[in-house]
Amino acid sequence: MDPFATLGIPRAYDLDLAALEKTHRELSRTLHPDRHIGSMASERREALARAVEVNEAWRILRDPIRRAEALLRLSGVGVGEDGEPKAAQEFLMEMLDQREELSRAIAAGDMAGVRRLAEAVRGRAVEAERDLSRGFAQGATSSLLPRLGELRFYRRFLDEVSAVEDERTA
Repeated sequence: MDPFATLGIPRAYDLDLAALEKTHRELSRTLHPDRHIGSMASERREALARAVEVNEAWRILRDPIRRAEALLRLSGVGVGEDGEPKAAQEFLMEMLDQREELSRAIAAGDMAGVRRLAEAVRGRAVEAERDLSRGFAQGATSSLLPRLGELRFYRRFLDEVSAVEDERTA
C-alpha cells in the first residue's frame, strides 16, 4: 500500500500534519458506513475496505518513523530492524549509558532527572528527524537507514519515559 496515494498527497517526508488530518477526516466522513446504508452490498464492502486503508495510511503518515519506512519501501529500499545496518558501537554505548542513567533516576524517584534525560533524547530525536527530512529532500534514501535506526532507539527511550511518567501520575 502506498499511504501517500491512498490519501492523495505527494510522497514527501515533510508533511503538513494539520492538512493531512483534515484530508483524513474528509475521506473518513465520505467513506463512513452510515453514508452507504442504501448502497449495494459490494459498494458497502468497497467503502469499508477503503476506509480501513485510509485509516492505516493516516496512522503511517502521522508517525515520522513509519513515514520514513514507507518512503524507503516505495523507493525500493528494504527496511525493518532485522535487515538494516547495525547501529554504530559508539551510539549503542551512548544509548546504554543513557538507559542506565534513566534507570538510576527512576529508582531514586528523581523525576526531574528523568525529565532532563528525556529532553536531551527528545532533542536528539528532533535532530534525527531533521536529518531524515534533509536526506529525503536530497534523494539520499539508502543512506538514511542508520539515522532511522537511531530514531527508533530514541522513540523507545521516550516511550519508556512516558510509561514512567504515566505510572507516577496514576
